[in-house]
Formats: sequence, structure tokens, C-alpha cells
Amino acid sequence: MNERKLINAKGQPSYGVFDDPIEMINHMDFDLRNAMDRKLSNWAKKFKFNQFQFIGLINPELIVGIAIVDLKLVSNSFIYIYETSTGKFEEFSFLNPFASNTQMDLRPNDGESHFKKGRNTVEFKATSTPGVRSVKVELDGKLSVDALIDESTEYNPLSMCSRAGYTGWVFTQKTNALICTGSVKWQDKEYDLKAMNTLASVDWSCGYMRRETFWNWGSLSCFLPDGRRLGFNLAAGVNETGTSENAIWLDGKMHKVDMVDFKFDRYHPEHAWTLRSNDGKVDIHFEPAGQRKEKLNAFVMASNFTQHFGKYFGDITLDGETIHLSGEWGFSEDHYAKW
Repeated sequence: MNERKLINAKGQPSYGVFDDPIEMINHMDFDLRNAMDRKLSNWAKKFKFNQFQFIGLINPELIVGIAIVDLKLVSNSFIYIYETSTGKFEEFSFLNPFASNTQMDLRPNDGESHFKKGRNTVEFKATSTPGVRSVKVELDGKLSVDALIDESTEYNPLSMCSRAGYTGWVFTQKTNALICTGSVKWQDKEYDLKAMNTLASVDWSCGYMRRETFWNWGSLSCFLPDGRRLGFNLAAGVNETGTSENAIWLDGKMHKVDMVDFKFDRYHPEHAWTLRSNDGKVDIHFEPAGQRKEKLNAFVMASNFTQHFGKYFGDITLDGETIHLSGEWGFSEDHYAKW
């Protein structure tokens, strides 16, 4: 059986939201051209292709964010951890020039991505049979993560591709509120992720993105009082050409959401955000508790990145049911990038 690839025989990607996940991102088969329709070389195809993966582990006591980013001229991995009861926070960030010691697979559900810097390693590994995504982090004795994310049952990711700029495209696969087990060791303390009712979110994205772009993003994974799992992925500023990457998951079932408006004060990061969707399914606000912030201006490349963690309040409406959020932990993000 042939695997399902993103780029077709004519060198063009399939666009829209996919009922079945894409198995292979065959970007080197893309007919990449400049704005004047001149075909670009394989070298250009390779070095203009950006890819990243972010995994969030979250429960009422602990929040962990882990990312690997491959921009070809440089790769980056960042990890942060926050204990909600004490406010303890620690972050780690590493850069590798020309993406050395960095590998990112082209199969969203069946491949391995890893990053190494000295004695620090970050590894994501996905297998479709059984559906499991493992997360392993070893940071020179400072932090250790060994987690398994269940993607074997009720796995219903949002998988989509949209146009980016005049000649490019962006593919993303996202899932929230997935069952997570394993352990985290940090500051002489070990956390049992299963005992803490931890849920995970997975963001697997790549493509030929706009030279300059930005996005706002919101993410939640939580258990409701009745035991159901609720998650959402909401965004504005990217993946909005013909469709969007906005979705809500309730016990694994995905519900698409219309465009979302983000209102916030970039220059007062402690102020609350408001997120509302055009279809009325989302009417919530987000109160930041902390953030990971990074600015880079290297002329050819630039990034102004702020990812917050905090609490969501407000209402989610699905199929006539209103679900009230009363301080569930999640993420938000404001990001400008030039690459």
C-alpha cells in the first residue's frame, strides 16, 4: 500500500483539512518557484524548508514546554518547566549553527526527531503501530523527561495544508488533550505524570513559509469535572488561506472552529487576553502566569517570541452544550518571525 504523500505527481501540495493524516511530507517533490515563476534548485528546496515540533505536557501542578526547530541556517531547542503551586520556573535554550546535530523526520506519525548540544539531548519519536509518541529529554543532570503520549485510541488530529504567500505552503498537524504517562525529574524532585493526570498537546509543522510572518496562538488540554478531556488549538495570522487550524477536541472527537480574534496588549504581558471565534464556539479569556521570551535579530533571520502559560476562563459551546472554563491551565503565544 502506497503511503499518503503531501505533494502530488504534478509537484503541487494538496490543500485543505485532511480526513486522513498525511503520512509523508515529500517536500523535495514540490515545484518550488520564485515570484516570477522561475524554478528553484534542489538546494533552494532544501534550505528554504522550515520545520518545527512543539510538545506541551500539562496538569494542574506542572507545565512543561519542549520544542525542536530546524531553520536550516540554525536549529534551536528550548525547554521550560513551571510548578504552579510554588511559581518555580526554569528554562533552557540551545542553538546549533547550520542545524548540526539536528534531525527532523518527514513523517508526522512515524518518525524520529532529535537535537543534541553537548550533553543535552531532546528526542521525539512517533510510531503509528502502536500509536505512541515518546518524549525524552536529558539536560546535563538539570532536567529529565521520559514521557509517552497515547495516540492509539480516539486519535483524531487536525491535519491541514494552506497556501503561504505567493509561492509557498504550510502543513501542520495538531492534537490536544492526549493521555500522557511517564516521569519528569527536576530540582531533586520526581513527578509521576500519570498520577498527576497529565495531558499532552502535539504541534508538528513545516513548509515553505512566508519570509516574514507572525501568529497568535492559544492551546488548552484539561480534564473536565465529569472526567471528559477537553482541548483546543486556536491561531490567527498563519494557516488562514481558505481554511484555518482552529479546532476543539472533546474526548478525542475534533470539532472545527471558525476564525478567532485575539485581543491582547503586547507591551503589558501581564494583562489578560480575549479569544473569540466568529462562529460563537469560543468566548474565553486567558490570564498569564508566566512566560518564555526570546528576541533574535540577525538581519537575515529574526524572531520576537513570547509564549505564555496561564489560566483560561470563559465558555466553549459545542453541539448546544456550553462548557465553562474556570481557570484551566494552557498556553498562549505572540510570535514574529523572519526566516
